[in-house]
Amino acid sequence: QVQLVESGGGLVQPGGSLRLSCAASGIDFSFNTMAWYRQAPGEKREFVAQITVGFSTNYADSVKGRFTISRVNAKNTVYLQMNSLKPDDTAVYYCKASRGLRDYWGQGTQVTVSS
Repeated sequence: QVQLVESGGGLVQPGGSLRLSCAASGIDFSFNTMAWYRQAPGEKREFVAQITVGFSTNYADSVKGRFTISRVNAKNTVYLQMNSLKPDDTAVYYCKASRGLRDYWGQGTQVTVSS
């Protein structure tokens, strides 16, 4: 059974930082491209960042220079370090694992940026 479990969300003030984690099980983690998406209330889910099996990364323009995605294959875990957070970053953040035509999603973790 495939499971992706996100953690690390919470309430943070503008300008603050959070690190999200996504622990995977039931997949061959090192062969999956891993990504983070987010969905704000009333909005469509949007791409945030991706890291490939070869550790190449790409980011949405809105988070470039502020967010960093990384992975530790030995721990079956992908991370999202979020710095200089803004109220517009408020959303539920989802982890996705992809291999070929198969995608798996986590249940999401809430990030709220507010003073």
